[in-house]
Amino acid sequence: MAAAKPTISKGPKIAPDPIRPGITVDQLVDSTFLAYNGARLREGCRLLVEKMLEPDVTVGLTLSGALTPAGLGRSCLIPLLQSGFVDWIISTGANLYHDTHFGIGLTMHQGRSNVDDVVLREQGIVRIFDIFFDYDVLLSTDAFFREVMRAPEFRQPMGTAEFHHRVGRYVLERERALGQKETSLLAQAHALDVPVYTSSPGDSSIGMNAAELWLGGSAMHWDVFRDVNETAAIVYGAKKSGGKSAILILGGGSPKNFALQTEPQIQEVLGIEEEGHDYFLQITDARVDTGGLSGATPGEAVSWGKIDPDRLPDAVVAYVDSTIALPILAAYALSKHEARPVRRLYRERERLLDALRAAHRESRAEVEPRGARS
Repeated sequence: MAAAKPTISKGPKIAPDPIRPGITVDQLVDSTFLAYNGARLREGCRLLVEKMLEPDVTVGLTLSGALTPAGLGRSCLIPLLQSGFVDWIISTGANLYHDTHFGIGLTMHQGRSNVDDVVLREQGIVRIFDIFFDYDVLLSTDAFFREVMRAPEFRQPMGTAEFHHRVGRYVLERERALGQKETSLLAQAHALDVPVYTSSPGDSSIGMNAAELWLGGSAMHWDVFRDVNETAAIVYGAKKSGGKSAILILGGGSPKNFALQTEPQIQEVLGIEEEGHDYFLQITDARVDTGGLSGATPGEAVSWGKIDPDRLPDAVVAYVDSTIALPILAAYALSKHEARPVRRLYRERERLLDALRAAHRESRAEVEPRGARS
């Protein structure tokens, strides 16, 4: 006898009211984003507000693509941090480097993509698609980082969270000296004790300037293994305390993998029993069929132990440009959810690492006697 086929129910009727003057962003999303990637973005907005921002959820954010040069650090990310909606960050170094321009009083400008780049080079103008800025912005920011990294406090080995926290203090001081306020994500992360990691510290102009100091005998020593364990400890701490872990991914790339590999690090490598992240929200324009990590689905992540299989209904991917989706997502969340207390996880890193070490020792103590008897 053939098994009965499951019943597929229809959702709400598509019958939106006409858009009227004065409609708010959250009203627009809820009433008109009804199909295709508009609907996926609506689902992502609701997932963030209704589940990811609950008091017991620790939210990690990943940043790839040139978001801060477009002003999204100032317009969207800083308000999310200040509202307690983001608890820890993994970013490309490039986003943090370009973010620093704003904090030290340098400027980026709207431009055009259909220009002669040879002429721009002759005029000393650098282009990121349709963003223009003077070549001197690079030179001035390079000089700032080299000056900061020559300080004695940077001669000791440290993870990238500690490095960015220390640099953020200098950016914040420069920002205040210039009479500016809340222009730099890195500065605000320092002020709010939000840990900021970089999965590939050598892959940016910050790393390039550190390499220049290395030639002169003033080497930076980034402890990338500490980063792997610190990020895993944040996730383990969130779950061990009875809470949940959520990942908000803007783009993909190395930051996405670094955030999601926390669960295989806990389960596969450290041997600690765990189930995976609870909530997954990705904004991406990457295709699935090329096999790249940027386009990998939440379902594929389940096979690695990265996502809890029981939480797949709480995983959303919206195939939208982040420069479109992020302002909508931020406006929706800020209008629909009250601020949460800032967790200040930077201060908790050692405690969380100690808990991870203890769990690792316990898991090994359970495994090794069995191995010795076999």
